[in-house]
Amino acid sequence: MPRLDSKAILQGRRSRRSPTLALGTALSVVCMIGMLVYLWSLALEGGAASGIDGGLGFAVSLVAAVVPVCILVPLILMLDRLEPEPGWVLFFAFVWGAGVAVLASLLFNSWGLAHVTVPLFGQELGGLLTTSIVAPVVEESAKGMVLLILLWRRRHEIDTFTDGVVYAGMVATGFAFTENILYFLGAFFDGTLVATFAIRGVVAPLGHPVFTAMIGIGVAYAAMRTGPLRLLAPVAGWVAAVLLHGLWNGSTYFGWHGLAVAYMVLFGVLLGILALVARDRHRQVGAIALHLPPYVATGLVTPADITMLSSLRARRRAREWAARNAGRGGRTAMREYQLAATELALLHRRVDTGSAGSDWKNRRDAFLALMHVARDTFLGRSPRPVVPGWAESPADSGFLHRADLADVIARARARQEGPPSHRQRQDLR
Repeated sequence: MPRLDSKAILQGRRSRRSPTLALGTALSVVCMIGMLVYLWSLALEGGAASGIDGGLGFAVSLVAAVVPVCILVPLILMLDRLEPEPGWVLFFAFVWGAGVAVLASLLFNSWGLAHVTVPLFGQELGGLLTTSIVAPVVEESAKGMVLLILLWRRRHEIDTFTDGVVYAGMVATGFAFTENILYFLGAFFDGTLVATFAIRGVVAPLGHPVFTAMIGIGVAYAAMRTGPLRLLAPVAGWVAAVLLHGLWNGSTYFGWHGLAVAYMVLFGVLLGILALVARDRHRQVGAIALHLPPYVATGLVTPADITMLSSLRARRRAREWAARNAGRGGRTAMREYQLAATELALLHRRVDTGSAGSDWKNRRDAFLALMHVARDTFLGRSPRPVVPGWAESPADSGFLHRADLADVIARARARQEGPPSHRQRQDLR
């Protein structure tokens, strides 16, 4: 019997990777490499024109652009420690921002400046309109596209508003990374690198993440809700992102006073995002406390487990205990158990809101199967058949109802092998 693919279960997919995201990741990496080559060529041209080593300028600019990334990415990931998102999906979002979004923005912004705003309004006003209107529209559209792709292909990954903020933060950080190389490169040859780094890397490194977080929140609403408003939420988020981005870009034309006003607005929005994240954390803990107790009778969850799952510190201690009890595999198993149990609780919350989808019972069974295998591993037991368990609950609640967990595990493994047969389809109904 094949082993369960824990990553596939936690990501809500079969064992094979999504071809859409694999293709998107490959395209994004190619675009990012292309942008780096383009920036390298600009550095060489700038060096030849100024008599300064262009290669050194590129290296310094690259290192300066990496610094904010090394600070922002850990901060973004800290927002969602109860239910961290899959690493390869986060990587896809980051390289989309650093590659596809930057390349598309460079092309469309340059075209709009040369063929629309400057010919119609002149050099000065055309530059202002491009900076404060065209660029925000183009850049937030390019960044937001990846969030729509995730809504389309990985909707089950977006369980909370925090998930939308995290994915938005990753694509925005990737975008800022490549964009910063361009700005730092120009500042290197102008002799203003320190001032430019202070503004873009120290004073306002959260600009792009805050802008695009508005789209992430709108996409998360669409993923978690039903009804007509879910169709408008991503659009509303995009409008908010464009307005904030335009406010920030336009403020630079009004000196330090305009910049201070825009900074205070963005700071207020950031506080609102953090409050939303804190509210999500409270609701996640509430979902664990509400939806996991009915599974105590199965033997997969104990009251102590529910207490442990409700605290980040207790989770860390549980992983440390599992490592002492069953080695490195025990630590990994405990981490998978914690993720599967959290996903199970959030799945039931989506059932309550009507946004779980028609296949939610299959996902429930997969989480339970993974919890069983992981529990056996970190407790140091050899795999063996489990004793059937019962959860007394209403017939339509979705909790296990006299279900044999061994059969649940077998069905979860069979689903990962391929499309079910006619007999299996009958059994799964």
